Amino acid sequence: MEWRGTGILLAVRRHGESSAIIEVFTETHGRHAGVVRGGTSRKIAPILQPGAQLDVAWRARLEGHIGSFTVEPVRSRAVAAMSDRLMLAGLNTVTGLLTFCLPEREVHAPLYRRTETLLDLLDQPDLWPLAYLRWELALLEEMGYALQLDTCAVTGTQDDLAYVSPKTGRAVSRGAAGEWASRLLPLPDVLRGIGAAGDAEIAEGFRTTGHFLSAHLAANQGNRALPEARARFVDAFNRQI
Repeated sequence: MEWRGTGILLAVRRHGESSAIIEVFTETHGRHAGVVRGGTSRKIAPILQPGAQLDVAWRARLEGHIGSFTVEPVRSRAVAAMSDRLMLAGLNTVTGLLTFCLPEREVHAPLYRRTETLLDLLDQPDLWPLAYLRWELALLEEMGYALQLDTCAVTGTQDDLAYVSPKTGRAVSRGAAGEWASRLLPLPDVLRGIGAAGDAEIAEGFRTTGHFLSAHLAANQGNRALPEARARFVDAFNRQI
């Protein structure tokens, strides 16, 4: 059994004396693990940095085996991330969330393409927080928790949408919310892709997507906690506003 393609390195862990087990996210094979022989060597270890774009070839005797990878670098994203603390936190968040929620070897091609585009923006910190927020919306949708933000769940209209139901993920207008407004999540225009994308609105967006990542996506992953990297990234973003 074998295949070859490009992928995003999500995680690395030592295996034995000189090898490493890596997880890559690929367009055609999903999140896929394998052993890299000599993965801790001076030659290969610098290549195996989370977020790196790799050319990988996987081989195994049987499809169910973990198999082994040979890897070649396509491009490193470490320099772009490490030049900015917020970008490094963002990179760790993306790789952490994908490792956390993607079923192994399940194909998610649209999410892969969005992720590759997002990580290629790491050298543009002014654009990255908004791009990342939209990526979180795409992640929720890909995992089956799409938010429905176009019309009010109560009235069916598109007027004055201001909140999101924490249970259903549907929009609620200001008038329909009434006394329940304090129990609803904010719906900044940036989540609907309209209006100016100020930092304060992006922060509100993170509050809303964070609820669904934690209360819905993570809850259905055996009630595991979200990777701490996500909270660190949001805290770092909020501190700079």
